[in-house]
Amino acid sequence: MSVEPMRIRAAMVGNVAEVKCLMNHPMETGQRKDAKTGQLVPAHFITTVTATVDGKQVLDAQWGGGISRNPYLAFRVAGVGKGAKVQVNWVDNTGATNSADATVG
Repeated sequence: MSVEPMRIRAAMVGNVAEVKCLMNHPMETGQRKDAKTGQLVPAHFITTVTATVDGKQVLDAQWGGGISRNPYLAFRVAGVGKGAKVQVNWVDNTGATNSADATVG
């Protein structure tokens, strides 16, 4: 499976950095039936999301099948200045990974 890139932006809003990330992922629960075959679509969802700012972990989230397709994640980080490097990574239940980074503007 080819992993599509994530879209990420990071900007200062007042004195905190606001990070917005759109992740491309099917997020299948394993409970939906294929309309053509009637067979269950295999589970395929993001299990772990982490974020770092200049190498320091600021977010560690454990997800499950209840998250919608192509999830959107937004969070704020205090104590960060312009020019800091933000990186967001995910791992799914099949072992696939993806990451994206942005510079706080």
